[in-house]
Amino acid sequence: MLSFVIRRLGTMALTMLCLTMIVFFLINLQPNLKKLAISQTEMHTSAEQLESWLVNHGYRQNFFVRYGQWLGVLPKQPVTDPATGKPTQRFSFCNDPLEPKFSGVLEGDFGCSTKFKTTVASKLFPALGATGILMLCVLAVMVPISLLIGILAGMREGSRTDRTLSVASIASTATPEYVSGVIFTVIFASWLGWLNGSAASASQGITFYNFTLPVMTLAIYGIGYIARMTRASMVEVMTQQYIRTARLKGLSFGSVVVKHALRNALIAPFTVIMLQFPWLLTGVVIVEVMFRYQGFGYTLVEAAGNNDIDLLLGCSLVSVFIVLITQLISDVGYAFLNPRIRVQ
Repeated sequence: MLSFVIRRLGTMALTMLCLTMIVFFLINLQPNLKKLAISQTEMHTSAEQLESWLVNHGYRQNFFVRYGQWLGVLPKQPVTDPATGKPTQRFSFCNDPLEPKFSGVLEGDFGCSTKFKTTVASKLFPALGATGILMLCVLAVMVPISLLIGILAGMREGSRTDRTLSVASIASTATPEYVSGVIFTVIFASWLGWLNGSAASASQGITFYNFTLPVMTLAIYGIGYIARMTRASMVEVMTQQYIRTARLKGLSFGSVVVKHALRNALIAPFTVIMLQFPWLLTGVVIVEVMFRYQGFGYTLVEAAGNNDIDLLLGCSLVSVFIVLITQLISDVGYAFLNPRIRVQ
């Protein structure tokens, strides 16, 4: 198992290196750099002035040099002030070095946010913390409810309860976040007035009034998906020979389900639950913008809309890392839960 984890970590590092290089290339294409220069100067600035701004702020250096500097394997070089000819910082609101220095992602420096006029780390990590709170609340609601629905439906395959819960699960899975969010807002915020249709105030304090709608919107889709997977796993386990043997020995139906079927039936849903983390990270983009909750998704949209290159790179790095680490945890956890799995 240890050698498996070490190999996977090496693969993860190589994957992150390749993906971040691709994202770095796409974000730094000429149209994006031009939009960035315009947003930092004026709409009617001449092409020569835009080019001068890009050169003065280091955006015209060699691609691999810039990528190495962002990564932290090459030293960052200070830019030269065209007026005085002296070394100066790229942006006055960041702590860029005034002399050659290794200062990149590997050293904890994610760059400067041109949209929010601060370092990427000071904007990205608080946003991740806010999204982390939202994701934990969603999982606390989604996982128990979906497991309960799936187990109840799988215990009585073909019954009226099974058909009802299965239809409800399929309906929730088929409803995207932007649809369920609008429906919940109209019903609970506009008509009934029970909840707040905006979660902007949640950054000052989370309450039932301002936080319920985004949690409901994200949880409703995942509940149906996990419930269907749990039901399918439960149905398969309930038809196994050892379940029939336990029943023939005189054990009650409830005892068979709790002591024998439940543990094996939850192996497959565990993998599905772990894979909800990457989905939640993308799902919050829609929900956070819809409810104006200033987390990771809201920050990503603001960065993309304003060509904030370093912040976009930071968001991409976090997304790739979360996807890879949750897959690793899922594989390791599955191997521990299922004794039949042998990692070669």
